[in-house]
Amino acid sequence: MKTLQVNKAHYPVTVLGPGKRIGIWLQGCTIRCRGCVSQDTWEPDPGRAMKIADLLAWCRLAAENEFDGVTLSGGEPFDQPQGLRELLKGLHAWRKQSGMAFDILCYSGYPLATLQQRHAKLLTLLDAVIPEPYADGLPLGNVWRGSANQALVPLSEAGRARYAPYLDAAAAGKRIQMTVENKRIWLIGIPERDEMAQLEALCRSRGLTLEQVSWRR
Repeated sequence: MKTLQVNKAHYPVTVLGPGKRIGIWLQGCTIRCRGCVSQDTWEPDPGRAMKIADLLAWCRLAAENEFDGVTLSGGEPFDQPQGLRELLKGLHAWRKQSGMAFDILCYSGYPLATLQQRHAKLLTLLDAVIPEPYADGLPLGNVWRGSANQALVPLSEAGRARYAPYLDAAAAGKRIQMTVENKRIWLIGIPERDEMAQLEALCRSRGLTLEQVSWRR
């Protein structure tokens, strides 16, 4: 049985890549960057294991063939290399069978050189990757990037065509999506520096307390 530990899957995501996208956040991260806003994804959790076939089925049902891409994040996707490989193979099979032109973008906290050394075959299954650890002390990066050390790296012909306009594109104001599911508020995207602390302060000023926030353990 082929599985992946999944923190969350959502559609549509419009702030982590071009167009309307399927977003999948994997569970478990050994990098644990200082200032990470997704600390709830750090600890591996076997209870979040999901059959890859079921995850692919959810993607088909949620997007109904009307989407532009898939964005993988976490957590650290490359900390589950075998499951990640099976998911990517399944996405490729779906893309070929359906004739759709969606792209596959993956975030990773590993340096690009490390990914090329350890996971070269996985990189061939992606259209683009945003690598390098999040650096809390650096300015915000370009569009879809959290810090200035992170680059957008196309990896396929389709990826080079789709992402060419965005390689050095500045973020025209950070955008955050908000969804409410199962009595929880989910914020999707890359916030400005200290924006989460400002959100907490604003909520407190209005008599609201945020519990179990993702940016603190």
